[in-house]
Amino acid sequence: MRTIANCRLAIADSQVGRLIRNPQSAIRIVMAGVLISCGGGGSGGDADKVIVTIPRGATLDAAIDSLAARDVIRSPWLFGVYARLRGLGSGLKSGVYGFRTGERWAEVVDALGKGRGTLARFTIPEGLMLTEVADYARIQLGVPRDSLLAAARDPALLAKLGLGPDAATAEGFLYPTTYLVRIHPVAREVVRVMTDRFLAYWSPEWQARLDSLHWSRAQLVTLASIIQAEVRYAPDREYVSAVYHNRLKRRMKLEADPTVIYAYGRRLKRVYEKNLLIRSPYNTYLHPGLPPGPIGQPDTASLRAALYPAPVPFLYFVAQPDGKHIFSVTFAEHLAAIRAVHRMRIAARARQTPGR
Repeated sequence: MRTIANCRLAIADSQVGRLIRNPQSAIRIVMAGVLISCGGGGSGGDADKVIVTIPRGATLDAAIDSLAARDVIRSPWLFGVYARLRGLGSGLKSGVYGFRTGERWAEVVDALGKGRGTLARFTIPEGLMLTEVADYARIQLGVPRDSLLAAARDPALLAKLGLGPDAATAEGFLYPTTYLVRIHPVAREVVRVMTDRFLAYWSPEWQARLDSLHWSRAQLVTLASIIQAEVRYAPDREYVSAVYHNRLKRRMKLEADPTVIYAYGRRLKRVYEKNLLIRSPYNTYLHPGLPPGPIGQPDTASLRAALYPAPVPFLYFVAQPDGKHIFSVTFAEHLAAIRAVHRMRIAARARQTPGR
């Protein structure tokens, strides 16, 4: 069997090189066949796919370096000869590509020459509601908003995704991160990719912890989504979680402002007393226990905090202007903390007012 080294030696002869550079030479066709036989086998599966970015204005040599660094091609020099024989030198298309390791050279050249298989970046921040995820998908990917909402609420699709029988929608399971997806994906594909990422982060240890709590995964994600919405200062997550766990054990209402916002279906600049009266099963000021489902997309840190609350007796918290929370055990302590925060806000406004 011929080796890559033998192939390289076979075409390194200077006279052959001159023939290759001659666009009218028939040996170009023969050499292309030889190089294909020396090229990658393309045996990798989807799990072997790697991301390669070809910047705008990149040369073929720079592109080859990137492909070799990601193990898409394993003989850069030979691939360079083959790519030029195929006319890729001046027709390289920039973009983000997904290739298999050891990809067939013909596939790589075809993709880079036509821009075929380029990927789009899709970024979802933590804590977005499902309707907001749909807006992001429309803006970033061109996926119709209603199509994504329908896919995320499709019982047949949810059953295939393996989210569990308690997941009425994909709300809470659309993991917040940056994705690379094919150009113009369909809504069901976007939902599948995002829920697959959520499941990839789920560990057997977490399932064991859930069993000890006697909770379903949907309940856990629901609490994590509330924690995600409440916390701006990361170290507070486990303490906010503790407050909610403690209140649930005592059958106290959660009284979580983010659930009121979700009940309205839009972001409120501020939650007023009148807002706390909205009639909705998601309003935890009116209904005890967890709401019917998640209110947004939690990240791994919030999921972990919901699973492992801090071992503290707190039952109340109030947010300071800087985003940190004051935690209290008794209602009297909580009222004192509210007064302290009120004074902080007055002082902060005074510092911002000119002439005071």
